[in-house]
Amino acid sequence: MIAIIDYGMGNLRSVQKAFEKIGFEAVVTDNPKVVLEAEKIVLPGVGAFRDCMHNLEQGGFVETILKVIKEGRPFFGICVGMQLLFTDSTEFGLYNGLNIIPGHVLRFPDQMTVNGEKLKVPQMGWNQISIKNRPPVFKNIEDKSNVYFVHSYYVTPDDSSVVATTTDYGMEFCSSLWKDNIVATQFHPEKSQTVGLKILKNFAEL
Repeated sequence: MIAIIDYGMGNLRSVQKAFEKIGFEAVVTDNPKVVLEAEKIVLPGVGAFRDCMHNLEQGGFVETILKVIKEGRPFFGICVGMQLLFTDSTEFGLYNGLNIIPGHVLRFPDQMTVNGEKLKVPQMGWNQISIKNRPPVFKNIEDKSNVYFVHSYYVTPDDSSVVATTTDYGMEFCSSLWKDNIVATQFHPEKSQTVGLKILKNFAEL
């Protein structure tokens, strides 16, 4: 069973539908006990880091997430679900994360330009990933594949060896990571059509 953590933040149904489309059952749950019984766990996220972290704590999910990761179960973080794995975020102040991946979450600079044109923040739309370190979930994913992003903040891992892909948006940033049983993407695989569904299928088949 694949458990999608429902902590009141994130496009949960679209992630669930993406798994259903590739033939896998995924349960959306706000019950930590269900997550503890799952074979694989997905942490999606949309919204402010501070609010997401607060809801995880209130829902009793922090210890649950730490436990399933420590036990080695496949874990997938999506968008803010990736950022929450880090030490802290500068969004609306300085807020502590789960500190599973040492590093920080920072905002894109306001004055980024490409060929003299100012880039909008948030980054919203399709962009390429450059594969630096290929996790199992990126099996048969081509380098320079296009995936879908919606974000104003990006992660900066202390250990560069966890970086799976980078993406250019006025600067090069970590767009996905891989460490042991953890994989996480800043982009939305559930919105990334064929490439995203292939990544989710690879995860489901781990």
